[in-house]
Amino acid sequence: MKIKENLIHGLFMFNALLVVLVLIGIFALLVNTSIPAFREIDIKEFLFKAAWNPTSYVKETYGIGSMLVSSVMVTAGALLFAVPIGIGTAAYLSDVASPGVREMVKPIIEILAGIPSVVIGFLGIVFVGPIISRTFGLPNGLNAVNGSILLGVMALPTIISLSEDALSSVSKTYSDASLALGASRWQTVIRVKLPAALSGVIAACMLGMGRVIGETMIVLMATGCAPAMPKNFLDSVRTMTSTIAIELGEVPYYTTHYYALFAVGLVLFIITFCINMASDMVLHKYQGKRG
Repeated sequence: MKIKENLIHGLFMFNALLVVLVLIGIFALLVNTSIPAFREIDIKEFLFKAAWNPTSYVKETYGIGSMLVSSVMVTAGALLFAVPIGIGTAAYLSDVASPGVREMVKPIIEILAGIPSVVIGFLGIVFVGPIISRTFGLPNGLNAVNGSILLGVMALPTIISLSEDALSSVSKTYSDASLALGASRWQTVIRVKLPAALSGVIAACMLGMGRVIGETMIVLMATGCAPAMPKNFLDSVRTMTSTIAIELGEVPYYTTHYYALFAVGLVLFIITFCINMASDMVLHKYQGKRG
């Protein structure tokens, strides 16, 4: 029996170490392939200059400032769309919906998580885009608003599922005490259960953000991919992920342009890693407070 337990423990330890090694390997690959780019490109210019024109006959420019702004815009827009709907749906499923409705809605949300992003991108082109174009009088609807809505749809399953689990895990004594003191069900959810489950809800939102900022196909299809600094949400935008997807397949190997695309991937990796680390820290912080 002890040998069996040791084998199981060793298997779990091996799996955990394998995941860590894969993560370190990806980071090392990105760093190693990005270093040649920074030998020829100033880091400040790379991060803050808006112009990205690696094929210019006059002077090649490698600035991802417009990409960073575009990525932040569509991510913020997606969260503005997804967070209220996601938390509201989670509160409905955990405290209002009947067991029958809950059992019907939750599989639908899980199916939504399995829809390929390219299908949602087509939806943005043929349905959401024309509505935006008619509403705002634009030549087309391929802009940051379109991308934000579609990315919000992609983030909804993550936010709903994790937030609903967090709300459902709150002790029933909290709700019973609130209702016994005369609070309505709405007041109980907003003022008692939601604060008690705040750690899980914040972690759900931040993981949804990580899901959004790394999405490629939707922003490639639905945002216009204009390599310029956007002025508002009705402008076409080009994110870091779409730039990598568009150019990496056609760029000559071992050129400055090639290495610069890996540098863009390194920046994206660091941003995503920081978001996930922050969500984990917030989760443990509020769990400690609750404890």
